[in-house]
Amino acid sequence: MRDSIDQRAFYRRLWTLTLPIALQSLMLAAVAAGDALMLGRIAQREMTAVSLATQVQFVQNMILSAATAAGAILGAQYFGKGDRATLRELFSLMLRWCGLVSALFFAACELCPELLMRVFTHEPGLIAIGADYLRIAGVSYLLTGVSQCYLTVMKVTDHVSASAWISVTAVLSNIALNAVFIFGLLGAPALRFRGAALATTAARVLELAICLLVSRREGFLHPDWRRLLRSRRGLARDFVRQCLPLLGGGLLWGVGFTAYTAILGHMGEDAAAANSVAAVVRDLICCACNGVGSAAGIMVGNELGAGRLDTGKAYGIKLKNISWVIGLVSMALALALTPLVVRMVILTDEARAYLTGMMVIMAVYMIGRCVNTVTINGVLDGGGDTLFDMYSLAVSMWGVAIPLALLGAFVFHWSPLAVYACTCLDEVGKIPWVMLRFRKYKWVQNLTR
Repeated sequence: MRDSIDQRAFYRRLWTLTLPIALQSLMLAAVAAGDALMLGRIAQREMTAVSLATQVQFVQNMILSAATAAGAILGAQYFGKGDRATLRELFSLMLRWCGLVSALFFAACELCPELLMRVFTHEPGLIAIGADYLRIAGVSYLLTGVSQCYLTVMKVTDHVSASAWISVTAVLSNIALNAVFIFGLLGAPALRFRGAALATTAARVLELAICLLVSRREGFLHPDWRRLLRSRRGLARDFVRQCLPLLGGGLLWGVGFTAYTAILGHMGEDAAAANSVAAVVRDLICCACNGVGSAAGIMVGNELGAGRLDTGKAYGIKLKNISWVIGLVSMALALALTPLVVRMVILTDEARAYLTGMMVIMAVYMIGRCVNTVTINGVLDGGGDTLFDMYSLAVSMWGVAIPLALLGAFVFHWSPLAVYACTCLDEVGKIPWVMLRFRKYKWVQNLTR
């Protein structure tokens, strides 16, 4: 199998796709890191409240990701086949779905932000700050879905570099505006946490505007506006067949991670603050595996859609092996960054102790996270095997990790570190199951019509 692929071409293609996508993932994670670090220099409470409030967008992104991932799975295969007309119709399908979801989340943030915040914490001070943040940032949630559709289509049509630099431009603008509005630089008023929300909204406006301008250039794919409200039945059925398991898995994962945050948020302000910082570091370190995972889905999907099933299978095996290397490197990086991270934000002594312990636990978690991201979200999904992700999350996260965390926090009254360890069990515990599923090779299939 190793000899059936061109090693040089494989790594060149992997690097070409991974670097821009990883950079894009890094820039998106840098926004949360910038909010945490800047607000962490002002007050622990504001940093914690904003971190909890952004869990609303985290859930929204899980739903949006189901639609864009379904479009990417089918899009990569149709691009490998050379069918641009169907790709345009897929573009319209994604826009329809993501636009509706974005409108619903925008309405919730504007009409009942306090209710949303009560899901994550019972502290009145955190609820008040988070609600104010959501009212301002809610506008950005309305725009995110549309821009994500454009960026996804660029990735699967060999314009991944354009997708990356658009995201990088938006993120760098967000970070710069964060500094201006949070601290009151360049003559602007010091808006503190409200400044973070305003910066996020302005950056999303810029991102969507650039997407629309760039997509007008020759060679870029445009949506089929005639199909915006109505699609061919067969293609819509294929899209839904991929989207529903991804949506189920995304909701299980997104709501599960939100549940982790809510559980630790109810264990006190120090535990919530430490978890907020640890989550930012986790997302930054995961950028490499996110990039390889997305590249894996595109590479495997292109080959399978073109009918080269043996090559697609060989790509999948090689990418699965690479995921183990990324996991071990990520574990070492998490351990090496622990002393620096603990010193960078202003925390109480108790919160600092919690953060140190969480970073060590997270280092082990990173192995499972990297292996599962590349293997499940990349290789298996690239071949249309999307149901497994939902099943594995239902068992490992909702059947094991969340019940243990709930019992530990509210029944047995374990320490926050023990509860945090429970929240990390899902990724590590399901590795054997993932490897068994991978070797069945159900993902080696051509999905195009």
